[in-house]
Amino acid sequence: MRVHVADHPLIAHKLTYLRDKRTDTPTFRRLADELVTLLAYEATREVRVRPFDIQTPVGPTTGIHLATPKPLVVPILRAGLGMLDGMMRMVPTAEVGFVGMVRNEETLEATTYANRLPEDLTGRQCYVLDPMLATGGTLTAAIRFLVELGADDITAITLLSAPEGIQRLQADLRDVDAPVTVVTGAIDERLNDKGYIVPGLGDAGDRLYGVI
Repeated sequence: MRVHVADHPLIAHKLTYLRDKRTDTPTFRRLADELVTLLAYEATREVRVRPFDIQTPVGPTTGIHLATPKPLVVPILRAGLGMLDGMMRMVPTAEVGFVGMVRNEETLEATTYANRLPEDLTGRQCYVLDPMLATGGTLTAAIRFLVELGADDITAITLLSAPEGIQRLQADLRDVDAPVTVVTGAIDERLNDKGYIVPGLGDAGDRLYGVI
């Protein structure tokens, strides 16, 4: 598994305001959207393309366009929805599938409650969106699910990550043949005893959509 920390001043700037507890929900949503667009730029460096012949106003040339099958963007509900627009702005022709997962606050394990994915992902590149890589349980389960459906290249995009979550992903996905990449805005210090990233930014879903 490869981990890429997108070390850029604009990313650090937007993360600072995302972390600030004084940032209101509308501003948090906007910043998250902008941040995902920057992270998507890094995450799609290896997106599959093929040659494409065109005619410019001056003459013929060969460019590229996205190869088929098209990449699949998979936000993990509910917080991952707050990252979808920023990702689709970069790859508007990608297809979108959804996985709903919830974390048990006692065991910190993730369970799936919704699935809107193609039955066969053979040969597909998948981009999984989840704001926080904390304990790693949710992303591990989601990535394994995609691999079981045939996905052969998976990139997870997170706003923040914890060292414990990265270590768990590396351990739990050791037997997965498909290449897995994590692109994140920052790796924070640690998890607290409730499984929250420290210093982190709190509960991303609650800050995006309110407490329910």
